[in-house]
Amino acid sequence: MTPLPPGLTVLQVLPALVAGGVERGTLEIAGAVIAAGGRALVASAGGPLVHPLEAMGARHITLPLRSKNPAAILWNGLELATLARAEGARIIHARSRAPAWSALLAARRSGARFVTTYHGTYNEGAPGKRLYNSVMARGERVIAISNFIAAHIRRRHGTAADRIRVIPRGVDPAVFDPAAVAPERVEALRAAWALPAGRPVILLPARLTRWKGQLVLVEAMARLPDAVAVLVGAGRDGFRAEVEARAAALGLGDRVRLVGHVEDMPAALLLADVVVHASTDAEAFGRTVIEAQAMGRPVIASDLGAPRETVQQGVTGWRVAPGDPAALAGLLQAALDLPPEARAELGQRARAHVLTRYTVQAMQDATLDVYRDLA
Repeated sequence: MTPLPPGLTVLQVLPALVAGGVERGTLEIAGAVIAAGGRALVASAGGPLVHPLEAMGARHITLPLRSKNPAAILWNGLELATLARAEGARIIHARSRAPAWSALLAARRSGARFVTTYHGTYNEGAPGKRLYNSVMARGERVIAISNFIAAHIRRRHGTAADRIRVIPRGVDPAVFDPAAVAPERVEALRAAWALPAGRPVILLPARLTRWKGQLVLVEAMARLPDAVAVLVGAGRDGFRAEVEARAAALGLGDRVRLVGHVEDMPAALLLADVVVHASTDAEAFGRTVIEAQAMGRPVIASDLGAPRETVQQGVTGWRVAPGDPAALAGLLQAALDLPPEARAELGQRARAHVLTRYTVQAMQDATLDVYRDLA
């Protein structure tokens, strides 16, 4: 890893360190900063990821950065400015909207350079939301997590193209590697989920919420004769009950399993014959798609948002019209009907595609280049 300028201190700012892609990315960049000879500071309201962050040598500062209260945002900005001056932070990197307003104030008061990562399309339904969201496009460099998001930033905020850097999310190819998963890990999940031997397994890994498309897959399953669908992910109990009720109404009670959160995602993905991404709203990136491809799994993804970039139609997977159970069922059946050698070849192409474009190392290197450019 190319060294950073001597003594470069980077302060990342986000609401909390609980779980999710934003939090994982924060730890990955903190680790890269330290590995490149810099100092990594992270300010948040805290959470279970503070311990692994500090174990890698970063410093965590606890502030109430979850709050959207204007007074709290102002107070946080003043505290961050004091921190940045005291620690000599030359880069302040904001990853969420309310903390970004505080970080913008801190950067202006301390003289630090201001970077943002634009993680989503952000709803604009309420009055004033476009202004509130606009802080994510005010960085001296604005990191977009996909070309889809970069186009959205230009269209929504008029941000100059030379301020935008497209840096996709990445996977660790050593963790998401079929060769690294012992068969016992796969069989442990098969037993825990009581999956019948010899039945095709279709996996949908996503938070349990309506727009992630679990109901679309349930409707598609009614058109498939034999497969078992495993829905991985936690979410709201009310929606879980709705999915279970619809599966029962379609006579699918024994062919749709809602298994909740799973720690061993590489093994879960390797267990699947096909992995489905069924979101009905445009996905800003969709890390589960590249994780599945890294595991050599055939992927069927909704044809909107960033999966149009990560899934090469008919080469590394397939894209399907969002919210169309009949079309999804047709592609699922076609994927399950592939000869084993054809499915393995597609999986190899998918993994090679990820290793070329979508690794954690590539994401870290590109982000550190942004820091070097500003510092």
